Amino acid sequence: MTLSILNTKLFQNNKFIQTDFNVESEKSEVINFDNTAVLPGLVDMHVHFREPGQTHKETIKTGSMASAHGGFTTVAAMPNVTPVPDTVEKFENQIELNHHNSQINTLQYAPITFDETSYELVDIEGLSRSGSFAFSNDGHGVMNAKTMLDAMNQIAQIDSHLCAHVEDKNLMNSGYISKSAGLRLGIPYIESCATSSQLARDLILAKESNVHYHVCHISTRQELNLIRIAKDAGINVTCEVTPHHIILNEEDILKDDAQFKMNPPLRSKSDQQAMIEGIIDGTIDMIATDHAPHAISEKNKGFVNSAFGITGIETSFSLMYTHLVVNELITLEKLVQLMSVNPSRIFNIQSDIYKNFTVIDLSTTYKISKKDFLSKGINTPFDGELVNGRVLKTYYKGEEVYSFD
Repeated sequence: MTLSILNTKLFQNNKFIQTDFNVESEKSEVINFDNTAVLPGLVDMHVHFREPGQTHKETIKTGSMASAHGGFTTVAAMPNVTPVPDTVEKFENQIELNHHNSQINTLQYAPITFDETSYELVDIEGLSRSGSFAFSNDGHGVMNAKTMLDAMNQIAQIDSHLCAHVEDKNLMNSGYISKSAGLRLGIPYIESCATSSQLARDLILAKESNVHYHVCHISTRQELNLIRIAKDAGINVTCEVTPHHIILNEEDILKDDAQFKMNPPLRSKSDQQAMIEGIIDGTIDMIATDHAPHAISEKNKGFVNSAFGITGIETSFSLMYTHLVVNELITLEKLVQLMSVNPSRIFNIQSDIYKNFTVIDLSTTYKISKKDFLSKGINTPFDGELVNGRVLKTYYKGEEVYSFD
């Protein structure tokens, strides 16, 4: 049987060509829209699937289904589940869960230190042999410089990747929001230098160790400038930015509404503009969602008492296509590089567009609705937003894993 998409834009060799796209499928179907595009399966290097231990928020199955809904065929799951997979035995159990429950390719991070918060390194070589493709303490900064340097040296020796959540907890002030918004709304705030100060330290250590050092969810102009300097100096550093830090800033927080509570927090207009500049000039290597689903009861208690994070995997492409491509800030080719080509290249992820792909209707305008989410988490500030670029189908290993009906 054959899936035929007539007169579509097919992404090949980093450009789109107008052609018919025909692949083997479990059912015969012809798609003939005026303005479709066939993209390589999208890749998100930063998601939270919550299983085991937090399945009231998300499961591997619902998270992977939501990913397919968003056009993703590969995602990388952070290790802040319960228990943290910080031993070979626990990590192999996590890999087994991913294998049996994921509808797509779910890569698994291992933590850098035990429980993500201690100063004691995990068995980095052993966890790598067990299937970890990278290491991260996401949600926690590595506070001890010697611990971080030792981790970098070991990770460099096995040619793996260290993905850092940069955050000096001593500068967090037990805060929940940016300084300007916090002062305006009377909410305890986080110092903006809490991220950049630790990043500056880590870049020096990354140069010393020659590790591939990837910076998660950058959000400030200061971070971007440090990464520019480091890249110019030949340090092996890459970085990601989230859609919400591209689209929103602290002035969008009009009241004590935890749908806007995320870590790092929404920043100033200047920081937001810097993220767009970094996308355009190539300093930022990829877009990642930091998909962080929570139960409704965990996000309806205001900034102080609610959890950090928003869902993002089902809205990412449409939001980025609308805000960046339709608004003519970047090309569609550039967006595909940021959301598929670059993460695949940087993290050595192999894929075949004839088996792993997503079909996008570029012409349709629709409203984001949390009622349509396949994720358990519906915590988003983008509910009701008008966007372009609807995912019609997603295929993984040649099988349909999502279809818009």
